[in-house]
Amino acid sequence: MFQGDLGQPKMLKFLLLLTIAAAAGLQGWMILFNNFAVDVAGLNGQQIGVIGSVREIPGLLALFVVYVLLIMREHRLAALSIVITGVGSILTGFMPSYAGLVLSTLVISFGFHYFETTNQSLTLQYFDKHRAPLVFGKLRSLSAAVNIVAGTVVFCLGFFFEYKTIFILLGVFVIILGLWGFTQNPLDKHLPPQRQNMVLRRKYCLFYFLTFMSGARRQIFIAFAVFLLVKEFDCSVVQVAALFVVNNMVNYFLSPMIGRAIVHYGERKVLTLEYVSLVVVFVGYAWADSLALVMFLYIADHIFFNFAIAIRTYFQKIAAPEDIAPSMAVSFTINHLAAVVLPVIGGALWMIDYRIPFLAGAAMSAISLIAVQFIRIPVAQN
Repeated sequence: MFQGDLGQPKMLKFLLLLTIAAAAGLQGWMILFNNFAVDVAGLNGQQIGVIGSVREIPGLLALFVVYVLLIMREHRLAALSIVITGVGSILTGFMPSYAGLVLSTLVISFGFHYFETTNQSLTLQYFDKHRAPLVFGKLRSLSAAVNIVAGTVVFCLGFFFEYKTIFILLGVFVIILGLWGFTQNPLDKHLPPQRQNMVLRRKYCLFYFLTFMSGARRQIFIAFAVFLLVKEFDCSVVQVAALFVVNNMVNYFLSPMIGRAIVHYGERKVLTLEYVSLVVVFVGYAWADSLALVMFLYIADHIFFNFAIAIRTYFQKIAAPEDIAPSMAVSFTINHLAAVVLPVIGGALWMIDYRIPFLAGAAMSAISLIAVQFIRIPVAQN
C-alpha cells in the first residue's frame, strides 16, 4: 500500500501502526456504543445526546497539547494517546451506566483527539510539501480499510461474546500497539524544534477560518446525514451498515488519489472542487426524493471531506516549521468550536423544516468556496 519513497521510514511505520490502532479502537467502540448504551445501560435519547456533546469536549481542549509537550516528546504523546484510547474501550465494558459512559467516552475521546492532533503535526513536520499530501491520503485510505475490518470483526465476535468482552478485546489490541509505540524512537534530530507555547498569527488567519468552516459543515453532516436517511427515508439498520461498508471501500481506493491530486494541482484548485461539490451535495440532501440518491450523496460527502487534507498542506507551505505542532493543537480546537452549538441549533431548525440545516451547510460551503480563492502559496514553496 505504501509503494514509493516517501522518506522517513521510521516515522512512517510509527504513524502507520498507530493509525491502525486508533481507527480500530474508535470504529469498534462506535459500532457497539449505541446498542450497548440502550440494551445494557438503559440510556434514553437525551442522555445519548449529552454524551455526544461530551465526546467533543476533548477536541475543544486539544490546544492543551502544547502544554503537555512541555513535559513529553510528541511521539510519546501519540503513543500514550493510543493507550488511553484502549483504556477507554475497556472502561466502557465495565461501566454500563449513564455516569460510567460519560466518563469512558471522555477517556476514549481524549485518546483519539490527542492522537489525531499529534498525528497531523508529525506528518507535516516529517514529510515535505510533496510527500505530506501523499502520506495523509494513504493514512486516510488505511483508516477506511481498518474500519471495514473492525466492523467485520465486531460483527463476528458478537455471535460468541457479550459486549463487555468485545470492548475488552478491542481495548487490549489497541493498548498493545500503543505500548509498542513507546518502544520506538522515530525522531529525526535534524528537524527544527517546535515552539512550546501557543501560536496565533495574523498570516494564518485564512487557515484558521477554513479550519473552522470545515468543522462547522462537518458537524451538520455528522448530526443530520444518517438521521435524514433513517427519519425521512426509513433506512434500515442493515442498509446503514451496508452503506458504511461501501463508503469505506470507496474511500480506501480514492484517498491516495486525493493526495496525488493535491501535489499535482495545488491546494486552491482541489479545495475549489471540494466546495463547489459540497454546495451541490448539501442542496441535494435538502431536496432529494429517493433513498438511493441520499446514499449516493452520503458517499460523495465523505469523499469530499477527505479533500480537507489540502487545508493542512496549505498551512504547511505558509507556516514557519517551528509553528506546526502548536498550530495543529490550536486548529483542532478551532475545528471543534462549532461542535458545541451547531447540533443543538441545527436540531431546532430541523423541527421547523428538515431542509434548513442542509441549506445552511450549502451556504457555509459557498462561503468557504469564496475564501479559498484567497489562497496564495509563496513562490519558494511551489
